[in-house]
Parts: sequence; C-alpha cells; structure tokens
Amino acid sequence: MSIPRPSYAIVTGASQGIGQACALALLQQGWHVALVGRRQEALQSVADMSGAGQRARVCVTDVSDAAAVQTLYQTLQNEWPHLNLLFNNAGLFTPAAAPDETSLDHWHASVNTNLNGAFYMLKHAFSWMRRQHPQGGRIINNGSIAAQVPRPRSITYAATKSAMTGLTRAAALDGRAFHIAVGQIDIGNVASDMTAAMAQGALQADGSIKAEARMDMSAVVETFMAMVHLPLHANVLNTTVYATGMPFIGRG
Repeated sequence: MSIPRPSYAIVTGASQGIGQACALALLQQGWHVALVGRRQEALQSVADMSGAGQRARVCVTDVSDAAAVQTLYQTLQNEWPHLNLLFNNAGLFTPAAAPDETSLDHWHASVNTNLNGAFYMLKHAFSWMRRQHPQGGRIINNGSIAAQVPRPRSITYAATKSAMTGLTRAAALDGRAFHIAVGQIDIGNVASDMTAAMAQGALQADGSIKAEARMDMSAVVETFMAMVHLPLHANVLNTTVYATGMPFIGRG
C-alpha cells in the first residue's frame, strides 16, 4: 500500500532526547511534524533548529490530559489532509524506590504519562488512520528494555513500559484490518543528559555500582527511521537497540 505524500507525523516528547532527534530526522526528510510536549520554548527551539518552517508544528500538549489530547487531534485534523505516523515517545522516570517506598503520587504520575498518555495518543491516531482515505498508517511506541528486564528500584517505570508492550501487541492485532501497522522500539542507554549518571555509575542487581556503556543517539534514529520507511504491508512488531557493552543480556 502506498503512503500519500507529503507525509505527516506526530511525535510526543519532542522537546528533548529521543523525541527531538527522531522529529528532526523526519523534518530533514521533508515530513510535516507536530512537535508535542509541555514546554512551548523548548518545542519552538526544536522547530527553529530544524529549519523546516511551517512543516514543524509546535503543539503544547500534556499527553496525560485526555481532553488536551482530543483537542490536539481536532486541531491537526482541521489542518492536515491525513496522518501517516505517530511516534508515541513521551515518558517520565520517577525517583528510584523499592515497591513499599514508592509513593502513590509517583505511581500515578508514571501511569498517567507512560501508559494513559500513550493510550490517549494511540486511540486518536488509530481512529484517524482507520477513517482516512487511503486507509492506514504507522504507530511506533517507545517501550524500553525495562519492559524486558527491569532495573532495581524501578517498579513504576518497569510496570508501565511492560504495559506498553501489551498496548502495542493489542493495537497491532486490531490494526490489521485497517492497514495500521503498530510496532515498538525498546531502547537502552542512549547517550543523553538523562543517562549521564549511568556513565559514572548505576545500581546493579547485585547491589554494586558500575559504569555502563552508552550508544550514540544516531543508532536510535537509524533504527527508528528503518521502521518508518517500511511499507505498510510490513511491520516490526518489536525491536531492541542498546549499547553493546551495557549489562542487559545476563543482567542480574
């Protein structure tokens, strides 16, 4: 099935890190991209950095707010002819804690953004892709290697990212009839401000503190774009990209 051109994408968590890098890659290839996040100034900085002009659309939205997500989609549907791609990337870490020390506020914050927000975004993208002509599109969820092997003291993050895998698989099944390809990218230790501490030392399952290897952001972007470029009759249901030297395989 051919994808109509020009192509349109929504990227959540687009103000920094993986979201920013992947949004910039799409813009560099001529896509129209809705940059979704909570900070106007940071999103505008990404738009300016891209040099893409009006193809970079700043959309200040808290994905954990169902009404705000609905308004976002209503606005974009009034402006765009179709939707080709959703990169469901927004997520947050809560402070490390054992299960009995994890506050309900931190639990709810994690669930509201990492799971509820991902569902709200997917729900509306799925509806748009199902009803547009030609029918179909691609949804890529940002999971985590934590969905496969959690770190110590990370119950909120591991639980929500494990739930993301269920979200991906269920939506992939339901999307078959509508030419909607849903996949997930699980990422480990990409070099960014968020993982700077890991290069100095991170808590391991045996209680030791060890420095961990990190990979360049380009490895994530290349993996993401390989998924994006697939025809809709092909799908990567789940892929894992991680720093070769990090303690992931054999962790614990």
